[in-house]
Amino acid sequence: MAENTKPMESEQTQQTKEKAKSTPLSILYDFLDMVESVLISCFVVMLLFGFVLRPVKVDGSSMVPTLYNMDQLLMISLFYQPAYGDIVVINGDYATLFSDAEQTVPYETQGTDINLVKRVIATGGQTIDIDFDTGNITIDGELLDQSFITLKPTRNEGAFTYPMTVPEGYCFVMGDNRNGSMDSRHPSVGLISEDQVLGHVVLRYGRDDEHCRQWTDRFAVYN
Repeated sequence: MAENTKPMESEQTQQTKEKAKSTPLSILYDFLDMVESVLISCFVVMLLFGFVLRPVKVDGSSMVPTLYNMDQLLMISLFYQPAYGDIVVINGDYATLFSDAEQTVPYETQGTDINLVKRVIATGGQTIDIDFDTGNITIDGELLDQSFITLKPTRNEGAFTYPMTVPEGYCFVMGDNRNGSMDSRHPSVGLISEDQVLGHVVLRYGRDDEHCRQWTDRFAVYN
C-alpha cells in the first residue's frame, strides 16, 4: 500500500498546481499579455505602412507601358537618394526652372499641385541632352537605353534648352510614355528637388484585369 501512496500524492499536487494557475487573476494577466502583443503588432504595422512603406495608386497613363492607370504600388519613403532608373513619387507643389539664360541659377515656381509618378533620368551634376528630331537622349555624352519604351521623345515642352546640367540636389524625371507625359520637360514640373521626392516605388501589387494576360501580371518588383 505504501508504494501506491506516493504516486497519488504527486498526482494530487500536480492537479492543485494546475488549478492555482487557472485563477481569475492569472487569466487576466494572460489576457493583458495577449492585448499587449496585439497592440505592439498593430503599432509596428502602422509605423511600417505610415513611414516606411506607403501605398500609391497610379492616376493616368504617363508611365505606360511600365505602369497603367489604377496600378497599385508600394513605395519606400525613408532614407532614399534618387538614382538613375528609379521610379519615384513626386510632390508637385512647385517646379524648379532657371532664372538665367546660362541655366545655372534655379528658382521655384508654381507646380502641378498633384503628386506624380515618374522615372529618374539624370541626377545632380549630370548633363542631359535631348534630340527631339531623333528622340535620342544622352547623359554625360552616353546614349540612354530606351528599349523599354514604345516611342522616343519628340515633344519639347520648353522648360529648358539642351544640353543642360542638372544642379546638385535636383533630378530630371520623365514618364515612360515619353510623348504622353508631363515631366521635367514641362515648365509646370521642371527639375525635381530631392525634397520633393516622396518615395521610391519598389513593388506593384495590383493591376486591372484588362492589362493582365495572366494573374502574375498584377505583380512586379522594381529596383
